[in-house]
Amino acid sequence: MQIGDNHHLYIGGCDAVELAKSYGTPLIVYDEKLIRTTIQAFHEVFRRAGVPYQISYASKAFCTMAMCQLVYQEGCGIDVVSGGELYTALESGVPASAIHLHGNNKTPDELGFAVDVGIGAIIVDNFFEIALLQDIAAKSNRIVDVLIRVAPGVEAHTHEFIATGGQDSKFGFDLASDQAHMALRQLADAENLRCVGLHSHIGSQIFDVDGFVVAVERLADLYQYGVRELDLPLTVLNVGGGFGIRYTDEDAPPVAETLSAIIAATRQTFEARELDFPTLWIEPGRSIAGPAGTTLYQIGSQKRIPGIRNYLAVDGGMTDNPRLALYGAKYHAVYANRADAEPEDTWSVAGKCCESGDMLIWDAELPNPKPDDILAVFATGAYNYSMASHYNRIPKPAVVFARDGVATVVVERETWSDLIRKDRRLADL
Repeated sequence: MQIGDNHHLYIGGCDAVELAKSYGTPLIVYDEKLIRTTIQAFHEVFRRAGVPYQISYASKAFCTMAMCQLVYQEGCGIDVVSGGELYTALESGVPASAIHLHGNNKTPDELGFAVDVGIGAIIVDNFFEIALLQDIAAKSNRIVDVLIRVAPGVEAHTHEFIATGGQDSKFGFDLASDQAHMALRQLADAENLRCVGLHSHIGSQIFDVDGFVVAVERLADLYQYGVRELDLPLTVLNVGGGFGIRYTDEDAPPVAETLSAIIAATRQTFEARELDFPTLWIEPGRSIAGPAGTTLYQIGSQKRIPGIRNYLAVDGGMTDNPRLALYGAKYHAVYANRADAEPEDTWSVAGKCCESGDMLIWDAELPNPKPDDILAVFATGAYNYSMASHYNRIPKPAVVFARDGVATVVVERETWSDLIRKDRRLADL
């Protein structure tokens, strides 16, 4: 946290209070340089290890044209999970060859779009999709590179709603019941699909590297089966993302430590099976976008319930950040206009929506609020704007990139008229 001599919070060299005045609130501000340095730290680990690799930004964390441009400039591919995210990445100037499509229920239109533009790879998720994609690729007379998503049965220490690598998951081919082996056999017979690798994603907000190590070991056995028994042209091992970040008092392991452990596990397991080291793919999303984002709110009403709780309301809420309502996410906050002020009481930060679950922070230690305070909530760069809604017909906030004291609007603030732009009136009643 950067605090100026005026006691104001600074983000990317910009005074957060002035940003709120200039662009309004709620306002999501990204430290652009932090995004870039975070990505370069990922690159550096792989370069030092001297292994083939690819970093693909998981755009579901925060997908706008500016963000896609930025991460591609820093040497990342883009992972998308819908036609809309694919379209956004393409419109930002990212070549289709650098994009990979995920999803457990890709529509025929989405798959057709991906094939037509020449997408880099499609991560197939189920048997239905294998047949559908083979048909689409054959009709287009294309050979499509694919990876299969494997559910390796690894229990990641994370919230149950964001754990995706166990057996009981909507994602991927189950490894324990032989689904994954069957999928490889089907792909070996699919004339228009070329299976080039395996993929797994064991969850999100993971702090224990052991889950990744176990997943690599289990995937290595499947990889060996594909190469030795089916003669598949496998070259890629994609271990997904889910690297944890600090929101409040979590002890997030350094990225270098996690990646080094994954690289070491891959080297050991593949050497033990006399397999060439694969091109190692990772898909960081939250760990790139999350820490760089801060949301600024204008303080509003206050309510003290003696002996129960103090409520402090802001001009946003679950419409720009539904994560607490979804899975109890926690955040740290300060007042941007007096960022170094000492806490005086416990305040629970509420949103303005007509919903009792519209809370942003429970029981935050803060100075007692004043009418002109600007609340800054940290680590809101991932799954906040991307999950924003129009509940109560509240417009979505503006998004600003800040770098070296210069702010650039990358998403304009929606207006009330934007909310009704797609509405249609009935005929005269």
